[in-house]
Amino acid sequence: MKKIRLTMAQALLRFLDHQYVSVDGTESKFVKGVMGIFGHGNVTGIGEAIERSPGELSFIQGKNEQGMVHAATAFAKQKNRLQIYACTSSIGPGALNMVTAAATATVNRIPVLLLPGDNFASRQPDPVLQQLEVQSDYTISAVDAFKPVSKYWDRIVRPEQLMQAAIQAMRVLTDPAETGAVTLALPQDVQAEAFDYPESFFEKKVHYLDRRHPAPDALQRAARLIAKKQRPLIIAGGGVLYSGAMKELAAFAETFGIPVAETQAGKSSLPWNHPLNAGAVGVTGTLAANRLAAEADLIIGVGTRYSDFTTSSKSAFRSEEVQFVNVNVSAFDSHKLGGVSLTCDAQVGLEGLRHALVELDYHASYESSEVAALKQQWDTEVDRLYAAEHEDGLAQTRALGVINESLGDTDIIVCAAGSLPGDLHRVWRSVMPKTYHMEYGFSCMGYEVSGAFGAALAEPDKDVYAILGDGSYLMLHSELVTSIQEGRKITVLLLDNHGYQCIHNLQRGHGSDGFGNEFRYRNGQNGGLTGSYMPIDFSAHARSMGAAAYKATTAEELKDALLQAKNERGTTLIEIAVVPGTNTGGYESWWNVGVPEVSVSDKVTKAHKEMKETIDSVNLI
Repeated sequence: MKKIRLTMAQALLRFLDHQYVSVDGTESKFVKGVMGIFGHGNVTGIGEAIERSPGELSFIQGKNEQGMVHAATAFAKQKNRLQIYACTSSIGPGALNMVTAAATATVNRIPVLLLPGDNFASRQPDPVLQQLEVQSDYTISAVDAFKPVSKYWDRIVRPEQLMQAAIQAMRVLTDPAETGAVTLALPQDVQAEAFDYPESFFEKKVHYLDRRHPAPDALQRAARLIAKKQRPLIIAGGGVLYSGAMKELAAFAETFGIPVAETQAGKSSLPWNHPLNAGAVGVTGTLAANRLAAEADLIIGVGTRYSDFTTSSKSAFRSEEVQFVNVNVSAFDSHKLGGVSLTCDAQVGLEGLRHALVELDYHASYESSEVAALKQQWDTEVDRLYAAEHEDGLAQTRALGVINESLGDTDIIVCAAGSLPGDLHRVWRSVMPKTYHMEYGFSCMGYEVSGAFGAALAEPDKDVYAILGDGSYLMLHSELVTSIQEGRKITVLLLDNHGYQCIHNLQRGHGSDGFGNEFRYRNGQNGGLTGSYMPIDFSAHARSMGAAAYKATTAEELKDALLQAKNERGTTLIEIAVVPGTNTGGYESWWNVGVPEVSVSDKVTKAHKEMKETIDSVNLI
């Protein structure tokens, strides 16, 4: 057996550089490169390996550890989970900065490989700078915090352990049912220790992502249940897009006359103007989709994990006859809500169901004009929202209308948190798949700018727009600089509404007068945050980092700024002043957030009573 002597870090990079995936006969390189911020815990180990022995792996310098992991997550999401970046950090605060982003990837079922530095395995010297000392268990380090947010976690305390750990890491990263954040903790001394690795460890490895076919009996059970139902509704989740099952979804819906509703991750599975696309469902849903969901006697969930926003806290489906058929590559998700489980790839699952139902001569019982009428009613409402005027300035829905009408069909928007995900889910008109990039599994504030950079890395020939509020921008905007450094243009559309207005609205809707959610000056030394709004010049801030920047306070100014931004060669920010509270409403949806049963405020106890009445009145599943 031939061997080659390498440090553990060098061996890890060489291994990653030879990993490939194959889907439907198409083979591609799995690891594009490494994003990193160096510190004493990784610079002389994996840092030396990246500098001297990168192979074909590229390196991108992050500016914030959380931000670079968000960028890697967005890259993998836009690549349909078929290519990734690894992310490396030092120990202590550098590593812990990645934990939030690790959870974001795992919740969204997106592969990302995290390589944080760790304490000396030798414990000499000890304690090292930034080391967390747990006196009751000295084997614990800061990197143990990744365990609950990782789908696979390992610590490499001897260089030869890499061989087993790397194989298991790849197993999870390339498994569509198990994927998420994978963490390999790398003690800083072990990174630099050498071992005689067998050359076979570095041979090209192809991971075949074979489409999982449904069990024949499960397929027949699902088909028999569907055949008994009159008013089914399809809920298309992110699994439709990851599977590339858009054509199969359209064919299935059209063959049987079944309307389709979309989750945040599934939006753009069908064009917005498809006759059977009822739009967003749930808390952030359209009136059309929510009314269809309320009356449905069957929900066919395809690639959805049924979050509380999708199910309106399990109140969306109000028919006493409602049952579920769940098509999902993950058994964990396909068994939810007591449904008939079809654990398989979305594409082959929909194909199999379509053939089985054709043999049963099935067709849904909707009146020919029913779905069209609901859709037309909603389209008219979106037109109204897009044209909405406000005496105090630019309404948020008007701004989104201008943006939607100005962007091209292939342009990509990226969003994650605040009131914008609700508005975009309801009113954004997507034409092409994968142009609506929403991180709403974790709804992580600060994902947007980093995510736009990651999407731009994945789709260099398309224009990418981050749409976010001022609150999210203040949380995390560091990778705007990285986009400039890498020459990957993104356009940041910053809607300034003076604070966390989404939560401000939620707060006031449940008995509060509004507290702690707007960016206001303190009213006197002992007063509350009730003074005037803080004037923040976001465009000046962007220009200070090297971006082009514009301001817009009217629809016409916004149209002009979008046109000018399109012609800019590099990263650009448009600061858009919008009137607080001019977002969309609930459209017959409900969200259970929990309201205090006891309060000194009558408004709060009244809101609690109303919440209890709603719980008692709906068919909670």
